[in-house]
Amino acid sequence: MEHQERIWFVDPATLRDVVVDRAAMEARLDACTDLERVWVLSLLGRGEEAVSEAQQLLASATDPFRALLVLAYAYQRLYRWQDAAQVQERALRVARTTFREAQVRHQIGRRLFDEGLFLAAAAEFDWAADLFKAAGRPRAAGSSYAARDRALKVHRQSRFPD
Repeated sequence: MEHQERIWFVDPATLRDVVVDRAAMEARLDACTDLERVWVLSLLGRGEEAVSEAQQLLASATDPFRALLVLAYAYQRLYRWQDAAQVQERALRVARTTFREAQVRHQIGRRLFDEGLFLAAAAEFDWAADLFKAAGRPRAAGSSYAARDRALKVHRQSRFPD
């Protein structure tokens, strides 16, 4: 994971994934899994290609969960909120574990944050954090709590600007 953190990161202000080293990210396309490829294409701004590949993965998946997550992510990067929300709801229905539900809840929080629905985002991040804790993933829980705190801060700032 350290190597990944050098070529991309989650911006703590916007909660969006940001590419630092575009060439390194593009180089990953040749050696990554099909699921990771959809994520990388999305990060590189090749959203329609990412959606198309994710839909193909979903059509052939025996367990659709991860394909649904990357498809929702691709839609979200294209600002296709309704499509992302519908796919995230499908992912919740097939999650089957606390950890997987937490992953979806965190992704929903990020979408809601992108949409400017900061209180709703904070609630999803809080829910995700509790689920991550219950699943024995304290680091992921910490990330969700930090995202919740950011969403609440942005909400307060939007209501009471300096």
